[in-house]
Amino acid sequence: MNILAVNNLSKKFKDKVAVNDISFSLQEGEILGLLGPNGAGKTTTLQMLLGVLTPTTGLIKYFGKDLGENRTEILEEVNFSSTYTKLPWRLSVKENLTFISYLYQIKNRQSRIKEIVKIFKIEQLINMPMTDLSAGQLTRVNLAKAFINYPKILLLDEPTASLDPDVATYIRDFLLEERKKFNVSIIITSHNMAEVEEVCDRVIFINNGKIIANDTPVGLAKTIEISHVELLVKDGLKRTEEFCQKQSYAYKIDGRYIVVDVKEREIAQFLRDLMNKGVYYDEISINKPTLEDYFLQMTRKI
Repeated sequence: MNILAVNNLSKKFKDKVAVNDISFSLQEGEILGLLGPNGAGKTTTLQMLLGVLTPTTGLIKYFGKDLGENRTEILEEVNFSSTYTKLPWRLSVKENLTFISYLYQIKNRQSRIKEIVKIFKIEQLINMPMTDLSAGQLTRVNLAKAFINYPKILLLDEPTASLDPDVATYIRDFLLEERKKFNVSIIITSHNMAEVEEVCDRVIFINNGKIIANDTPVGLAKTIEISHVELLVKDGLKRTEEFCQKQSYAYKIDGRYIVVDVKEREIAQFLRDLMNKGVYYDEISINKPTLEDYFLQMTRKI
């Protein structure tokens, strides 16, 4: 079931088209990644989905209802978090969460605030002014704010930016658990491709305001022919480097390790060629293309 439907959405600022006739949907319980280089139109799209910006053309429907005509009702069930959103600086964390909670019809308001504070592990921050928080702490407070109204749809812009690795892992696990328990639908923008591969069911790649790909993370990665062959070379590292240069293989060297980008169907021949040149290696690993490889290939074309 489509819980969000976007049809022929465009946004123009004077002579610049920021979003150009895009259409997509979000299923109930789906986590959708919205990817693209800086300036691609991701933030503008999110702002229109929140009703902050009015589309030049196109239609946005949540739960089958037009956002333009039912904004207050719809946003009761929607929330968002962005690393770049600034909450009132002079208020404490508790004051901010309390103030924001009154934007929604929440039963047992104080109980919900206490629950959210515990979930996002911000108990020690609760009485601190926003001005005293680090970038990672601000991210956690913004995420807490996003969950305060038991949203059915979440729009998350770089949800784990500035977080320590252990906290980022906790947040990703929490998002997956919320989806499992409450069938929450989520749209995520992120420059962390490994994170997107881990949590997203589907990915939309946007560039110059247009959707140029819409597939699963695995599906997009499979469009890349290149695999990464990593060797620990015991004897012949210089010969390996010279061979890669002659054959125009991209490679990186780190100590005795060399990683070479080779088309999957050419790997066997590549290894035979190295053996014929007297190159010996103690370790080998072959890593298939990832979503990051797809992202890098697409951005190089820009």
